Amino acid sequence: MIDHISLATADLDRARRFYSAALAPLGAVEVAVTDVSAGWSVNGSDDFYVGLVEGQAVVNNPKTHYALSAPSRAAVDAFHAAALANGGTDDGGPGLRPQYHAHYYAAFVIDPDGRRIEAVCHRPPEQTEE
Repeated sequence: MIDHISLATADLDRARRFYSAALAPLGAVEVAVTDVSAGWSVNGSDDFYVGLVEGQAVVNNPKTHYALSAPSRAAVDAFHAAALANGGTDDGGPGLRPQYHAHYYAAFVIDPDGRRIEAVCHRPPEQTEE
């Protein structure tokens, strides 16, 4: 249903460092960079963008979050570690969230612009690439 996501950032270099590290465990690579934006992809198309909004505040609703698909529980763990090592803030460490379903394994971070980002794997451990 969703073709791509584009988020605003007040600091493109900081956002590139954060997202390049945090998205790598999910299989994403940086595929497009300009003076005002950067994009990452898992499959060759531009899936996830950040764009610079100089001189403007980046406003984020704390109830909104962006959930990104992870191929394994290990990838969720690596996403969380990379995000924290690159300017993110913990908002729920890696683990099962059985209130959603038995195999919902996720981690939540706050990105450097204040957005809540989740990585989630829905598969049981025996069906992941761990």
